[in-house]
Amino acid sequence: MTKRIAFFIVLAMMMTFSISAIAQTTSIIGSCKDENGKPIVGATVEVKNIETGKVYTLKTNSKGEYLSMGVTPGHYDLTLIGTNGAVLSFRNNVPVQLKEDNIFNMDMRSTKEQRKANDKPRSGSEKIKELNALLNQAATQKKEGRYHDAVATMEQAAALDQTHDLVYYSLGDAYLLDKRYPEAETAFKKAIELAPTGSKSVGAYHNGLAQALSKQGKAEVALAEYEKAAQLDPPNAGTYFFNEGAVLTNMGKADEANQAFDKAIAADPTRPDPYFQKGVNLLGKATLGKDGKMVPVPGTAEALNKYLQLAPDGRNAQTAKDLLTAMGAPIQTTYGSPKKGKK
Repeated sequence: MTKRIAFFIVLAMMMTFSISAIAQTTSIIGSCKDENGKPIVGATVEVKNIETGKVYTLKTNSKGEYLSMGVTPGHYDLTLIGTNGAVLSFRNNVPVQLKEDNIFNMDMRSTKEQRKANDKPRSGSEKIKELNALLNQAATQKKEGRYHDAVATMEQAAALDQTHDLVYYSLGDAYLLDKRYPEAETAFKKAIELAPTGSKSVGAYHNGLAQALSKQGKAEVALAEYEKAAQLDPPNAGTYFFNEGAVLTNMGKADEANQAFDKAIAADPTRPDPYFQKGVNLLGKATLGKDGKMVPVPGTAEALNKYLQLAPDGRNAQTAKDLLTAMGAPIQTTYGSPKKGKK
């Protein structure tokens, strides 16, 4: 009897786990209508997960309806494509939740009205005012960590105006924060294309492009973009060279990375992070002496101590102190005389 009870307990647990696993997916449904309100038959509905990039490709039935089960919850972009390959309608950043009523209708009548609204003539001042409002709204959304919303806001701004580089830079930044790296790359390239000659912002655009490229594993192209950023925007070259050094470090090219960190230090000697990263890279070259103690290469302790002098309470301060202690090197800060590390 006891064995039988135990069997049913295990079975119940297995069923619970199975139900839990099934509950991690949901379904979406919707109807598609043309500008006259008639069903769109045989069209394609692409449902793209913004976070993962996964695409569900669906077809509308004789009633213009589409359905997909087993969809992972998240935020999605929906695109309605006609039988001739033309985009008929779209809905961006829609939330798919663990519920039964994820209904997203695609109605070309509303799309037509939206296009009319976007095409409605505006005075220059009205458009600038609206763009500034959208830029400020997106900036707030980014600050609050609402990256999906920031993307939607800046896509709206880009639909309103395709001539301002700042719009595409902010859009690229939103895509980057939302981990939509290919879209970020495209937006930053558009910002660079639209930037007026001599723009002081173009360095930041190249830096953004470099970050998007790096996130896609295009390291060599990203490095070239960081170099361009530094050349075009000398006042902020320290940031760009530091980012370049970080990419090189991740590539396992410590020597080249430290050359970039040296350039970052030369561009901005008051920036602490390049000293820390350089010290860490140099520490990787340390050897063990005959007595079993660590023998760091020249410049290691100096780089870590310089970081502590510039950022005694920085996020890497304790790590720098621990590394110096492990090396048996003195710890130097701006708060007094050197303290000998423990051996």
